Amino acid sequence: MTDAVPAVDIQSASWRDLGDVLALEKVCFEKDPWPWLDVLAALTFPETVRLKAVAGDRVVGFVVGDRRRHEGVGWIATIGVHPEYRRRGIGRRLLEACEQALATPRLCLTLRASNHGARRLYDLSGYVAVDVWRKYYYDGEDGVVMEKKVGGPPPLAPPPTTTGEG
Repeated sequence: MTDAVPAVDIQSASWRDLGDVLALEKVCFEKDPWPWLDVLAALTFPETVRLKAVAGDRVVGFVVGDRRRHEGVGWIATIGVHPEYRRRGIGRRLLEACEQALATPRLCLTLRASNHGARRLYDLSGYVAVDVWRKYYYDGEDGVVMEKKVGGPPPLAPPPTTTGEG
């Protein structure tokens, strides 16, 4: 018999979630979790989108988006799902909710070149790699910059073909 998985709700996060988000940062990003002051700032700045995934009474995921209206871009600053809850669509739901809340024509994010699971999620969500930031992370690993344009054709859509028939 398998354990029942509680339903997961996506909710707004606030400074009251600091402890839970810090704990998730450490579990999700062992090599370079955000310092507590950065997490607190992300949970309080006015233009920041901050959401959490809650299963029962446990915070199992989070996402922070940085809205830069003057640039017409929203950055997915960080997104994480507890390892015990991965591969259940929670990351996708958090990403989609953050994208919608950011409401910008372009969305960007950066991920470790070695993070193949996240890369797959972003590829399937319509993001395309646009740059590599060499030695971006503390340990010297490269960061892959990905972008998604909202509206218009999907970035990977093939160009329209014409047959010459009228």
